[in-house]
Amino acid sequence: MALKRSASLGVCSALFLSGCALFGGSTPLDTYDLSTPSSVAAARRSHHLQILVAEPAAIKSFDGQNIVIKPSPGVIEYLKGAQWADRLPKVVQARLIDALQRSGRFAGVGKPGEGLAIDYQVITDIRAFDIVASGTAHAEVSLFVRLLNDRNGAVKTQKLFTADAPVIGTGNGAFVKALDRAFDKAASDIVSWSASVL
Repeated sequence: MALKRSASLGVCSALFLSGCALFGGSTPLDTYDLSTPSSVAAARRSHHLQILVAEPAAIKSFDGQNIVIKPSPGVIEYLKGAQWADRLPKVVQARLIDALQRSGRFAGVGKPGEGLAIDYQVITDIRAFDIVASGTAHAEVSLFVRLLNDRNGAVKTQKLFTADAPVIGTGNGAFVKALDRAFDKAASDIVSWSASVL
C-alpha cells in the first residue's frame, strides 16, 4: 500500500504529541492521499446495477484537510506539518469509487453529476478518522454506510464499519500509514458487503 505525498516527512514522535498538534510557520506541509484498498480483487460482474457514491457527511473536525489526533479522550488536535490532499470526505469518496470500480461487481460506479442512470446510492457518514494517541497509539476509522434505492428513496440496508491499526514507527508518515491501513480494512469490508446485498 503506497501512500502519495509531497515534501519531506516531518518528524513527530507519538511520545511528544503536544508539540505536534497545531499548524504553524511557513514550512511546506506534507500532503497525503489514501490508497485504494489493496484487498479488493476484480470479480466477474454479477448484475447490471449502477451505483452512485455520494460525498460522505462529516462533522467539522473531519470535514477539511486537517489530520485529526486525539491525545486524550474528548480532546481533538491536528497533526502539525501534514494535511490530506483534499477535504477528507472527497478523498474517502474517491477511494471508495476506485474500490467499487475495481471490484468488477457493478455495471457502473460514479459520483453526482456524471450522468449515470443510478439504481442505488452509497451514502456514508464519517464517524471517526483519527489517531488515538492515549495508551498505545493507533488509527481508528468508523464509517456508517446506507444503501439507498435511487428509484424510491428507500434504504435497503445500513451498517457501521469500524477498523483500527497500530501506529508503527514515528513521524507524520507513520501516523498516516496507520490511518491508511485502517481505511483499507473498512473500505474493503464496505465493498464486499455492498456486492453481497445488492
